[in-house]
Amino acid sequence: MKLDRLVSIIVLLLRKERVQARELAEIFEVSVRTILRDIEAINLAGIPIVTYQGANGGIGIAEGYRLDKSVLTENDMSTIISALRGIAGTMPDSKHEVLMEKLRNALPSSQLEALDAKVQQLIIDLSPWGTNRLLKHSVSCIRRAIENHNEIEFIYIDSSGKRTNRRVEPYSLVLKGQKWYLYAWCLMRQDFRLFKLSRMRELEVTATVYQPREVSMGRLDLEDPWSTPENTICLRLVFEKELESIVTDWFGDSIEKLEDGRLLANVVLPENNWLYGFILSFGTGVEVIEPLHIRKLLAEISRQIYEKYSMET
Repeated sequence: MKLDRLVSIIVLLLRKERVQARELAEIFEVSVRTILRDIEAINLAGIPIVTYQGANGGIGIAEGYRLDKSVLTENDMSTIISALRGIAGTMPDSKHEVLMEKLRNALPSSQLEALDAKVQQLIIDLSPWGTNRLLKHSVSCIRRAIENHNEIEFIYIDSSGKRTNRRVEPYSLVLKGQKWYLYAWCLMRQDFRLFKLSRMRELEVTATVYQPREVSMGRLDLEDPWSTPENTICLRLVFEKELESIVTDWFGDSIEKLEDGRLLANVVLPENNWLYGFILSFGTGVEVIEPLHIRKLLAEISRQIYEKYSMET
């Protein structure tokens, strides 16, 4: 039983006096029996359903309930559609577009113009810059594996570059910060783990079906491990004033403008290879004031870069 279909049926019933079960079956491309099961589930959820007999009969929501309580307002609908559009851009799946159309079709034509105007006020795009067909394919495969309870296998590359063969029971796809993650039970670690999809290689959905475990989403830690004090370092960085727009994009209100127009940023970042590359990406537009060992390390990296590119070929 699909949640999106149930929500759409509720919206239709709220907007219309009554609807034939056969009409709902045609709209949602399912059998009449499936629609009747959906109606029963909606009724059990506390929304009173009434069946009208005769030539003009059909299924509807009790009149008093509709007058006293509206499940989805116009603002609710516009918010849902905006969110669905954002999700649809990240997944190679037409279900979200279909659901958006079903929600729109649930409204009378007189309300569609106002709804579309509200939807345009908030545009959400969760897809990353550029295209990544492999990532979208992985998302699609994992989603099917979750629905069918199939174990998956892949080679995983951790932050230090170590490669391990993993076999997991997939439970949840997580999208955070434009990055996809998989929350799964790792058979090697015998515990739940969070895997970054961009670090997976040779992903394969197996024929092995697992018995779902009891999952507590409260255990799902979406904070990066580098954010713990033992993995971070405090830096004082001074940027040239010409980089103000870029520096503001990265550090927001945590920057301070100096008397000569340069920008001072006191930041906490992970101390690893990413940090060195990040600072060097600003070229001569940045100077590390503290800590001293980072200044020395960047000087050595810069020397090695100079030697590599100054060699005669």
